[in-house]
Amino acid sequence: MEEQVGALWHRLITRASERRYPEAAVRLEDMAVTLGIVFRALGGDAGLEVKAGDDYTHGARRRLLARIAGSGNRMALAWRDDRALMLPPVIDRFPESGLNRDLYLWLAALATGEAQADDDWLTGNQRLARSALERFPGLVSRYQRLVEAHLAERPDPAHLPPGEARAEIAIRQALTDPGSVSGPILAHSQTGAGGRTRLPPSRRQRQRPPLPVPLWLHPDPPLPQGAASASHDPEDQERTPDEASADLGRRRRRRAERAEMPKKDAGFIGIRMENIFSWGEYVRVDRATDEEDDLERAKAAAEDMDQIAVARDRKASGARLRFDLDLPAASEDDLILSDGERLPEWDWKQRRLLPDHCRIHEMLAAEAPPCPLPDHLRRTAQRLRDQFQALTPARTWLRGRPDGEAIDLDAYLRFATDRHAGVQGDASRLYRQMRSGARDLACLLLADLSLSTDTWIDDRGRVIDAIRDSLFLFGESLAATGDRFAMLGFSSRRRDPVRVHRLKAFGEPYGAVIRGRIQAIKPGYYTRLGAGIRHAAKRLALEPAGRRLLLILTDGKPNDLDRYEGRWGIEDTRHAVAEARRQGLEPFCVTIDPEGNDYLPHLFGSGGYVVIRNPAELPARLPLLYARLTAAT
Repeated sequence: MEEQVGALWHRLITRASERRYPEAAVRLEDMAVTLGIVFRALGGDAGLEVKAGDDYTHGARRRLLARIAGSGNRMALAWRDDRALMLPPVIDRFPESGLNRDLYLWLAALATGEAQADDDWLTGNQRLARSALERFPGLVSRYQRLVEAHLAERPDPAHLPPGEARAEIAIRQALTDPGSVSGPILAHSQTGAGGRTRLPPSRRQRQRPPLPVPLWLHPDPPLPQGAASASHDPEDQERTPDEASADLGRRRRRRAERAEMPKKDAGFIGIRMENIFSWGEYVRVDRATDEEDDLERAKAAAEDMDQIAVARDRKASGARLRFDLDLPAASEDDLILSDGERLPEWDWKQRRLLPDHCRIHEMLAAEAPPCPLPDHLRRTAQRLRDQFQALTPARTWLRGRPDGEAIDLDAYLRFATDRHAGVQGDASRLYRQMRSGARDLACLLLADLSLSTDTWIDDRGRVIDAIRDSLFLFGESLAATGDRFAMLGFSSRRRDPVRVHRLKAFGEPYGAVIRGRIQAIKPGYYTRLGAGIRHAAKRLALEPAGRRLLLILTDGKPNDLDRYEGRWGIEDTRHAVAEARRQGLEPFCVTIDPEGNDYLPHLFGSGGYVVIRNPAELPARLPLLYARLTAAT
């Protein structure tokens, strides 16, 4: 009974203390596509994704009810970094859903601007707001309504201490007339680009920071801090703090700080006295790293922390050791056809190509006996062959030839008539010749064989099975047209090596041998897509065809173990696609990633890709897609 009364009291006091309107809530998952389009259309960085940010503890003064309920001390704000535009996962601040929706749109427009590096929180957000209102006059009325609604929920300056009251008055004026307030105010506005408060400790104790402004960007965004410490492992030097803590969730960010590794013998005593420490503190002791420990509890603790301290012990983890042991032995691996082809990679931060940065291993399946077409594909393959034969230009007779398979009766009759009339006719062109039409086209299909293709679609098959069936039907269909084509598969494990599997070369006839190689494909490692595209483009560029199509089949965005994760991989792939187009090739991407619309327009353009929602439909749709792409050839 006591617990029930306590739970009821908690719900009542929390509901009374929080000014939220769940019935008018607007969620980011419902607005993400629209916001991505708006952000890019208004001039935002096309390489950024729209993601959900986290709440953070603001430390501002709260009302009495909020203090009693222990609520209102966290708030979700928007910010932008070099990889994503982070927005609140849900907005329910206003009683009208239209206002909550307008707040999302305003934040997307605000983030398209560029603040100066030395701007403090107040000055920088005023500059961004004034720039957005000048560039997009249609947002003025929406902004005014948002300001009016937000000012009604901000604390009254008359009820605040003098210093905090001055800060609140300045924020109100800055919201009403962006650009009219100059100079820093309290804690938040004393932070510069690094996000560190420069107030003396005595003032920080007496004065609280102002209540955050949801119409502005985050005063202290949780970006990774500190440079990575030195490592004796050259592969570890390419790993970032975000990648090292990827298990905590790739969609969520935490502020991080580097700390020195504690001594091995400075550990906790294994008794319950340990619980007197809060998990929000960093205590310089060596904690156990047994992987059999309570991982779920550790993840839950990390989710509640605003700042995570990371120390490097220069030792390989067990997870990494298991990964290396999973690699096949050299005697059991595929045959290496070429070892050591070097390719560049695009460094988007320095805006230059890193020469010879990646190394390609072109490989051939060691155990791939010739095989027939699988039984479950025979009917579909026959239907596709019949359809694709219609793409082959018809065989035609060339008349009036000096030699050929048959006499050209029309030419002979003209010659005989002229001769009978006493006219000297041309007796050198009395034959006709049969010629088969041919399309001036070459296509290379590059298939992603990364580890993610081992995911199950349903109870009947995995993604790799859908890709295998797609390759089978693609080969059967193109063999019916007579088009020159090749097929490659690829995966990577960091930049060296990038494994490229030769399934069919341009000069090889399609048959049982090629089907055996397709049957032997299996999930590999990661997706260094830029290197795969560059290698495939070099092969395709050698083909003397009038039109050369580079068809890319993938199930997700570019990624790898090193810094290729995130923006680096996106920008390198985009640069590789641009290089292929400059060579006269036509890159086109087919993906089964449901989030493909978020990043593929930046890589391939609005008409350079297609998203197939149901992976099971891929085998039948891929050949038909090829037919549409090449119908005019």
